[in-house]
Amino acid sequence: MLNNKIIISYGDQAREMVKELLAEINIEKNLNKDDLIALKPNLIKAAKSETGATTDPNLVKGIIEYLKEKGFSNIIIIEGSWVGADTENAFKKCGYNKISKEYEIPMYNLQKDNFKVKNSKGMDIEIAQKALEVDYLINLPVLKGHCQTTITCSLKNLKGCISNKEKRRFHRRGLHKPIAALNKVLSQDLIIVDGIYGDLDFEEGGNPVKMNRLIAGSDPVLIDSYAANLLGYSIEEIEYITLAEKFGVGKSNIEQAEIIEINKDKAAHIENKTIKIKKLTEKVEAKEACSACYGSLIHALKRLNEKGELDKIKGRIKIGQGYKNIDISGIGIGNCCLGADNYVKGCPPSAKDILDFLRGEFIE
Repeated sequence: MLNNKIIISYGDQAREMVKELLAEINIEKNLNKDDLIALKPNLIKAAKSETGATTDPNLVKGIIEYLKEKGFSNIIIIEGSWVGADTENAFKKCGYNKISKEYEIPMYNLQKDNFKVKNSKGMDIEIAQKALEVDYLINLPVLKGHCQTTITCSLKNLKGCISNKEKRRFHRRGLHKPIAALNKVLSQDLIIVDGIYGDLDFEEGGNPVKMNRLIAGSDPVLIDSYAANLLGYSIEEIEYITLAEKFGVGKSNIEQAEIIEINKDKAAHIENKTIKIKKLTEKVEAKEACSACYGSLIHALKRLNEKGELDKIKGRIKIGQGYKNIDISGIGIGNCCLGADNYVKGCPPSAKDILDFLRGEFIE
């Protein structure tokens, strides 16, 4: 069991990275050969993972290959896209039909499944029967923003396991309590967060931020608390996280977690082309910046922009390996910029760390 561990692999080669993660976790110790193992990606709509909306199919390939190499063959893929989207089309457009055919893995459209009613915290919730039948559920959410709940990660990704009627009811109930209650009656055994691309603030994608990481754990409350911090939010700002902890789903104390980084990001960031992200980074001077570090900075700047503080930053912001071992003027982001007049520590720092640093020193 991972318990309070969070294991991170940096990079953008999901297929190889996830195999390293699974070997580090030693997942086979927690499985029986005949267990029904379900992979639950986030396929909210028919959109490529590079848009920041959906789970990278290479992540799923890597998991299947690893499990099959270890002798596990009873594997399925389950998902139910959001109301108004066709799951079958999402399977096809996102590359999952090819995976199913290549690896002989059945896929189940949970929008068309039978549903069982489970009561949790005073609410009756319609949950897909197939999701309840599995022996081992691997949740594969995307690390991204959300227009209503601020972020979406492991806790909210289980919403794909309920009926369309229930999804509508979740929205009428305000999302937060139903999400927390759902996780009390539908448990996930392993979480592997796709944090390679994730949208800046919208679950449908369109403003992808390259964060270059996979994050693994078994406690969805802890994983989502860590995710919130990465995106520049305190745990208290995400109501369903605090409710899930109150309901006994998991623990949110990141400070007590054992965080294991099995490598460091080496890939230089891809220039972000969207108008929104270009606006956020007008004061940034990047030289050979890793995507993991640059992505955190973008999320921090987004938070400042929401508060009307972006234009109040005093000075230029420097980031990247190109600033290593030299004295630089201005604000430094990450350990590569320790030669700056002032810099925030971390390799990479979280968006919350950057946000607190900028607000403490450099906002007029």
